[in-house]
Amino acid sequence: GLFMETLKTIWDFFQNEVLGMNWLNRLIETFLNACGLDTTGKIGASIQFFIYDVLKITVLLCVLIFTISYIQSYFPPERSKRILGRFRGIWANIISALLGTVTPFCSCSSIPLFIGFTSAGLPLGVTFSFLISSPMVDLGSLVLLMSIFGAKVAVVYVILGLVIAVIGGTIIEKLRMEKYVGSVDIESPDLTIQERLTYAKEQMLGTFKKVFPYILIGVGIGAVIHNWIPESWIETVLGSSNPFGVILATIVGIPMYADIFGTIPVAEALLSKGAQLGTVLSFMMAVTTLSLPSLIMLRKAVKPKLLALFIAICTIGIVIVGYLFNVFQFILI
Repeated sequence: GLFMETLKTIWDFFQNEVLGMNWLNRLIETFLNACGLDTTGKIGASIQFFIYDVLKITVLLCVLIFTISYIQSYFPPERSKRILGRFRGIWANIISALLGTVTPFCSCSSIPLFIGFTSAGLPLGVTFSFLISSPMVDLGSLVLLMSIFGAKVAVVYVILGLVIAVIGGTIIEKLRMEKYVGSVDIESPDLTIQERLTYAKEQMLGTFKKVFPYILIGVGIGAVIHNWIPESWIETVLGSSNPFGVILATIVGIPMYADIFGTIPVAEALLSKGAQLGTVLSFMMAVTTLSLPSLIMLRKAVKPKLLALFIAICTIGIVIVGYLFNVFQFILI
């Protein structure tokens, strides 16, 4: 038992201090108190939550995007296409969903890849598995979910996301929707390590610039929920007493545009106020997978019928995942 305990201690330290950056929270609290702000009061607590979450998410964002963009530079569309071309049937969908997890963060960047795949002649269902898993499940969300909800929740979330992607792709395959896709070209050069590092840096800075306003808004909303909104409200709307909480959270999430980094602080605040885990995760999935800008981009590549099908599959999948998490919440937390 000693080995397991040591392992758990190391893991907890990693989760709380490295991913969760609790030391930063303590540092900010000390600093604010030194400035004469009472961090136990509503205003002080809101300011502390805001500074801490913005810094934490920004650091995680930059480290993650840099790392993932570097990895991603080894999987240009051509190469991914070759990898996927070797697989048949459901395996192709599974590999494609997994490839979706190492691709970039927001759906805006996965859509050009998706278009590249279809014009390169990959089966449509396979490319859709990629398109669903790319924004819904990525390495970034895995790390962030771990930092807040713990490893069990993060792993189950990722597995269920992949399952939705594989099933969704398979349905689209069976329905023969090929005639609803347009075409666009993409090329991929060979890169040196220096070029890969530059690429990773550019991706990081580009994403940071694009995402930072949403982080500020997300954290702002989180701080308000955290410190100003009565728990009873959130429990009534998103707690266990409301059977439609998951559906509501999904519907509210779709028109919002943020990526996982902007939604995390909101999710964190909702959870601490008594919202159910599955309801919060549905909200996060809806915001990241089905945001309006990504649907508008996708509309350029596919016809309305296929777009509607994509939205329907994702929405139903997200709602099911939400309810599953609510049912098994007590096991996971």
